[in-house]
Amino acid sequence: MAEVILENVTKVYPGDIVAVSDITLHVAEKELLVLVGPSGCGKSTTLRMIAGLEDVTRGTVRIGDRVVNDVPPKDRDIAMVFQNYALYPHMTVYKNMAFGLKLRKYPKSDIDARVTQAATLLGIQDLLDRKPKALSGGQRQRVALGRAIVRQPAVFLFDEPLSNLDAKLRVEMRAELSKLHRRLATTMIYVTHDQIEAMTLGDRIAVMNDGVIQQLAQPLDLYDQPANQFVAGFLGTPPMNFISNGRVEEESGTLFFNAGTEKIELPDWARPAMDTVSGREAVFGVRPEDIAIESGPAAVRAKVHVVEPLGDEMIVYLSTDYLDLVCKAPAHQSVAVDDVVDLSFNMDKTHLFDPETGNNLSLAQRGRPPQG
Repeated sequence: MAEVILENVTKVYPGDIVAVSDITLHVAEKELLVLVGPSGCGKSTTLRMIAGLEDVTRGTVRIGDRVVNDVPPKDRDIAMVFQNYALYPHMTVYKNMAFGLKLRKYPKSDIDARVTQAATLLGIQDLLDRKPKALSGGQRQRVALGRAIVRQPAVFLFDEPLSNLDAKLRVEMRAELSKLHRRLATTMIYVTHDQIEAMTLGDRIAVMNDGVIQQLAQPLDLYDQPANQFVAGFLGTPPMNFISNGRVEEESGTLFFNAGTEKIELPDWARPAMDTVSGREAVFGVRPEDIAIESGPAAVRAKVHVVEPLGDEMIVYLSTDYLDLVCKAPAHQSVAVDDVVDLSFNMDKTHLFDPETGNNLSLAQRGRPPQG
């Protein structure tokens, strides 16, 4: 196992296209770190630079105590698992898993032992004589994992390995990967665009956008304390509600977020924000689960347009004359399309964002600086 350190790493493609911009990142030994973000954010490019499949334009990549910028991929002591499995169709499962070891001229006894151990770990010991065409998608992915495991590398790199699986199998494989990480106790870097994968797998998550790490923190810290509006909107299903074009104002000693026809009373944590956004626009954010359909402080009246039952809960889409909102409600709450209801917000979980920088003003006001 080894730590992975990126220092001021930049990747520029021909035509001055900046894919990754000045990233500094420290992945600790035995950590499972997830790089997550939308398509084109630079996460796969970052992974490929660590693997040696992309050259680094500027900066330094270290694996363990070695600078590996000019080290070929095969000599970096890493193993990579791809989205498309990349199995040899004419080889059996055993031969697919053993192939890399044979190239490195390992003794047959060592190869047998490693393949058997990895196959048993992954529950595919009964598939060793089959070829890939006779396997399901989940079994193929396990073979790809096994081929990486037998290498016993210092670092595992995963590039969206579950994206070709159906929803049920993805849930199962996420759990398998978590167990695998605990058993192997090896450094892992995992790339995905799926926020659920990121939240459930990562010891820490680096949220990327436009080639830049927007925030690096533990999963729940990212969710509860997003550093900026991008992170707040990217994590969460449905995403956070944002009310723009409002202002923080004070009337008779009480703070409000004035969104035109709607006035939302703000708690005391918002008072220092007056110095930042008083007299100009701000953005108010609240997650769907922090909106309740009931009368209460900061109540807003809204009309129900869509109700989506999900079994244990339902997603409710509502609007006022000027605002569109989404909330989560208990599955059996009495709510129907065209109802006019009162909404109350859990104000301890709301946020204020600077519309110019996108920064979350709530963190500093609550004494919780964003992690990075």
